Amino acid sequence: MKTVDILLVEDNPGDVRLTREALNEGHLSNNLHVASDGVEAIEFLTKTGNFKNAITPDLVLLDLNLPKVNGFEVLEKIKSDEHLKTIPVIILTTSLSDHDIITSYSMHANCYVPKPVEYDSFKKVVKCIEEFWFSIVKLPSAV
Repeated sequence: MKTVDILLVEDNPGDVRLTREALNEGHLSNNLHVASDGVEAIEFLTKTGNFKNAITPDLVLLDLNLPKVNGFEVLEKIKSDEHLKTIPVIILTTSLSDHDIITSYSMHANCYVPKPVEYDSFKKVVKCIEEFWFSIVKLPSAV
């Protein structure tokens, strides 16, 4: 089975740890790459700055509330770039705002998942994301 590369764009170290634990408990071989703000995420995705040797991820887990450059700006960059726009972007955020949900979908996010605050629920959500996107859905092959 292929190892998948996931870019987690998250500034909360606790959520990074929980996501890593949930993915490690899953059945999928994965490499979790972390960007702690929007600038790092864009540099990782465009292979600039400190990320010249970065891989193109198979999936992006994107928080909206980020320092420097917010999640909507990262989403806009991904979906407007010819080389990045087919990467599935899952908004994984604490926001339950209708405005954020509508804006995310109008900007072509692939799905919007509210982060549960309870530990076991959070891990379950991450495992469901993993199962759906890598066991059920057919993703495009890397070019």
